[in-house]
Amino acid sequence: MATPRPNPGILDIAPYVPGESGKSASGREIKLSSNETPLGPSSAAIEAYSSVAGKLERYPDGQATVLRKAIAEVYGLDMSRIVCGAGSDELLNLLAQAYIGAGDEGILTEHGFLVYPIAILTNGGTPVIATERELVSDVDAILAKVSAKTRVVFLANPNNPTGTFIPDSEVRRLRTGLREDILLVLDGAYAEYVHAPGYDAGAALVTDTDNTVMTRTFSKIYGLAGLRIGWAYCPPAIADVLNRIRGPFNLSSQAIAAGTAAVRDQEHLIKAVAHNDRWLPWLTSELQKLGLKVTPSVANFLLMHFDGLAITAAEADEALKTRGIFLRRVASYNLPNALRMTVGTEEENRETVAAIKEIIIGKSLDVIAELNAAFESLAGAGTQPNTTSGSVGTGKPPNTTSGSVGIGKSPNTTSGNDKAPKE
Repeated sequence: MATPRPNPGILDIAPYVPGESGKSASGREIKLSSNETPLGPSSAAIEAYSSVAGKLERYPDGQATVLRKAIAEVYGLDMSRIVCGAGSDELLNLLAQAYIGAGDEGILTEHGFLVYPIAILTNGGTPVIATERELVSDVDAILAKVSAKTRVVFLANPNNPTGTFIPDSEVRRLRTGLREDILLVLDGAYAEYVHAPGYDAGAALVTDTDNTVMTRTFSKIYGLAGLRIGWAYCPPAIADVLNRIRGPFNLSSQAIAAGTAAVRDQEHLIKAVAHNDRWLPWLTSELQKLGLKVTPSVANFLLMHFDGLAITAAEADEALKTRGIFLRRVASYNLPNALRMTVGTEEENRETVAAIKEIIIGKSLDVIAELNAAFESLAGAGTQPNTTSGSVGTGKPPNTTSGSVGIGKSPNTTSGNDKAPKE
C-alpha cells in the first residue's frame, strides 16, 4: 500500500534537541542549558506585551513596521532592508528555501549551529562541513570546500556552542574569496555581548555587498526567547525575496510590541552586558581551577571539556541533573566530552561551580578507592603490582590537594570561589 513520502533529504535530518530543563527531587532547578539571559526581559518589554492583551482578535501588522523602525533607529540601519521573522531560525530556513535546491550545497563549520544542516537538508541540498582550527572558524577551510554546487555559506559569529569568533577582516576575506553568486549568511545571535577588538556583526558588509545577509535575534540578550523574534539585514533584492515567501503575519502583536520596547530599552541591554562581563571570566577561572579546559568565549556561555579527567561530560551531566542543574550536552555538535554552560545569576553560577567541584572530587576519590581495592586483592593473592609510578600501591591515596584533576588526582580544594566579582 502506497503512503505519502517526504521529499529527499527530510528523513536524513536529525531533529533539533533543545537544552534540557526540569527539577530535582527537592524541586530545585537551575537551567543553564539554552543561553537565556539571567536578567530576563526589560520591564518596558513586559509592559508593552501586556498592553496588547485586550486586542487579540486583531491581526498583527504584517510588516512589523514599528519594530523594524525601532531596530533601524537603534542600530543605525536602513529600515527597508530589515525583514522580521519568528526567531532568526525562521529567517535561516527562509534563506535556505529561497537559495538552495535539489543537488545544491550549503557550507557550515564542523561545530556550527545545528539549524544550518536542517535548513539545507529540508530543501534538498547537501550540507558540506568545513573543519575548524582549535574550535575557531577557518576561512581557508571554508573556501577549500567551495564547489560548483555551493549556493550558501552559513557562518555563526560568534559561534554556538564554542563561543569563538573571527574578526571582520577574516569575514571580509571570506566574502572576497567566495563567488558572487554564493550567499554568505552571518548569524550574529550573540553579537550584542561582543566587544572584542576587530569584531563586527556584519551590517557594514551587508551594506557594501549584494550577496551577504546578517541575522539577529531577540532570544538572547533581550530575553524574549518565548516570543520568537528575529530579524535579518539584507541587500534590497534579498529582502524582497524573503518578503515574498515569509508568512503574511509571522510575528504576533505581542512580539511586535515587546520587541519594539525591548530594543529601545538600551539601559537594560547595558546591564546585561555588564553582568556577563563580570561573570564570564569568573566562571572561566573557577572551572579551570578544577582541571577543566575552557574554550575562550566572547558570548554569554562557555564550553568546558572533561578530557583527561576521571569523569566524562556525560557522567557529570547526569550527576548535575540529580541536583537540579541543567547544562547543555553538545555531543550532537561532535563534542562528546564537553558541556556548554550559560552565564547565570550570581547564585546560579556559584552553585553550579560548587556542584561541579564536588562531582569531580567525588569521582576522583571513587577511582582511587577502586585502585586501592584492586591492589589489596592482588596483594592478598601474593602478587605485587608495580608501585614505582605512584602511591596507590602503598595503600595510601595520592595527595588530594594538588591542582590538576585526573586519575588519582583531585582539584585544589583550597582555591575556593571567594574571589567572585562584585555586583
